[in-house]
Amino acid sequence: MANIKSQIKRIKTNEKARLRNKSVSSSIKTAARKFRDALTSGDSKAITTELRAASKSLDVAVQKGVLHKNSAANKKSSMAKAAAKAGAR
Repeated sequence: MANIKSQIKRIKTNEKARLRNKSVSSSIKTAARKFRDALTSGDSKAITTELRAASKSLDVAVQKGVLHKNSAANKKSSMAKAAAKAGAR
């Protein structure tokens, strides 16, 4: 454990950030999994709903600083491409 007061504070803030990042990245993974499940089901309405939810969770991750904006854009683009290929509009 650190002896310096500022380092003790940094340890606390780093732990809060780690837990927030873990939560946000978990929600991204869940949204992506739901989108893939919707793709396999073939229901176009479910695909568009899950694509919208996954895009929103990626945008939140960018706002929180968990993902870089280009990384999120690449993920959103590939999901939109897969949705278009599946026939969803």
